[in-house]
Amino acid sequence: MINTKAYKNLLQECTTRNVTLVAVSKTKPIEDILELYDLGHRDFGENYVQELIEKEKQLPKDIRWHFIGHLQTNKVKQVVEFVHLIHGVDSLKLLKEINKQSEKLNKVTQCLLQVHIAQEETKFGLDENEVKEIIDQITTKPFSNANITGLMGMASFTDNTDQARKEFKYLKSLQTKYNNQTLDVKLETLSMGMTADYTIAIEEGSNMIRVGSLIFGTRN
Repeated sequence: MINTKAYKNLLQECTTRNVTLVAVSKTKPIEDILELYDLGHRDFGENYVQELIEKEKQLPKDIRWHFIGHLQTNKVKQVVEFVHLIHGVDSLKLLKEINKQSEKLNKVTQCLLQVHIAQEETKFGLDENEVKEIIDQITTKPFSNANITGLMGMASFTDNTDQARKEFKYLKSLQTKYNNQTLDVKLETLSMGMTADYTIAIEEGSNMIRVGSLIFGTRN
């Protein structure tokens, strides 16, 4: 069962600030997703390929699925046909595979570059040099079937709000830097902020947040 009141308050805040709300439905049952769907919500985020495939089969086809987990290159072909946005492109190799599999389907897949902004070593993501390498590559020779539309990052898991704010500011600065630098690549989406830190993320320029437990309750 979803927290309808919390969802509606959050949606109102996002609408006012022109922020896309991705409801993170990983590990949650079909019934909960349908409950939110019936309220008009269409953007849902999943972390695991197999779980996403099973849900996609059973749920309405106008859902916009966001793949927000770590995507292995050998799993790309399983989700690329129906996924709306891949948040976690963390290597040039992965981007090339997304382009290759999308070309087979004659579609353009929207992607975000995942940047490592947190202090934890466990989080995936590109460093600034790797971001530059990919931006340079797609500026010189764009991919026809994989389109980079923005950046994604996850802040450190910490109670230190100053630390989270600093990390979000850094990601925003990268977006600004590359948007000012090149006319060929427009990083319009800045996906940052989750249940614990979305307020700070929005204050620092996020226009897409990924929120799960606030809407669906704590995961098992």
